[in-house]
Amino acid sequence: MALLDVEDLSVTFARRGQRTVRAVDGVSFSVDAGEVVGLVGESGCGKSVTSLAIMGLLPRQKGVHIGGKASFDGTDLLQLDARSMRDVRGRDVAMIFQDPLSSLNPVVPLGIQVTEVLQRHRGMKGEAAAKEAAALLDRVGIPDPRRRLKEFPHQLSGGMRQRALIAMAVACRPRLLIADEPTTALDVTIQAQILELLKELVRESGTALVMITHDLGVVAGMCDTINVLYAGRVIETARRRPLFAEPHHPYTVGLLGSVPRLDAGRGERLTPIPGSVRDVLPWPDGCAFAPRCHRRVDACVGEPPELVLTHTGHSYRCVNPVTGPVAPARAQEEQA
Repeated sequence: MALLDVEDLSVTFARRGQRTVRAVDGVSFSVDAGEVVGLVGESGCGKSVTSLAIMGLLPRQKGVHIGGKASFDGTDLLQLDARSMRDVRGRDVAMIFQDPLSSLNPVVPLGIQVTEVLQRHRGMKGEAAAKEAAALLDRVGIPDPRRRLKEFPHQLSGGMRQRALIAMAVACRPRLLIADEPTTALDVTIQAQILELLKELVRESGTALVMITHDLGVVAGMCDTINVLYAGRVIETARRRPLFAEPHHPYTVGLLGSVPRLDAGRGERLTPIPGSVRDVLPWPDGCAFAPRCHRRVDACVGEPPELVLTHTGHSYRCVNPVTGPVAPARAQEEQA
């Protein structure tokens, strides 16, 4: 049994007088202990909402409907009440949020925010909690951790704030860690340091990691299995090497073709995916990617594409898939 098994997860937002939005539409994936699984796609494809639903952080109010299952070690997280979920969140399942400046309380010293996790889930108090908090900051590479515990978030750089969030997330040695765009707005050097830190955490503790990103460079260096999302659904799933060597869905090919390359000629233009993420069909009416797809055929419209599973475990939703290996140059030609 996988450590986390997400089955047919759906999230719908409805407001009076406005169109109902189905942000997540039947997402399924699993994560084993010590495995790194990627959720990849453009902004607005449902990655972050998926993670928030698993963590129990979506508002529990009228108009927000969550369906499906998210079984963590046999327990469906979606069925837990708020109090039970607070016991799990931070101790067994933790999350690194996308924007550290807005995720940290700006008027509370960093030390209080880190020790709060230790007090809540590990029962540590006073000097013992402060000592452990300093050790955590030191572990994630923050210099002079004792002094940093007394500082406020605005006194830290972006990279240090992100490291502080990681320290808080791993304080209780969680069995599952969800990282939502952990390198957003960081320079390349800091990005590499953050990713290396996450790799070490997975290697040392066997933590399962769900990496949410739109950066295929991050995926190539981190993930064992990759799930490509579009319009709230998983449209392609494969292990890392097969996905990069032989993608089947035109959207995946477009993502690969739009990545800048170091060996590209001077002045060579990038090849973006045409259209916008808003240019979608409702899934019941066909393939959501059809309005942007250069491989569109009549069968793409009318009925939603079924999930096709190959003998290698590679799966995709497409009636006119790309076949054969796709070299970087060809990936760009496919979108031209």
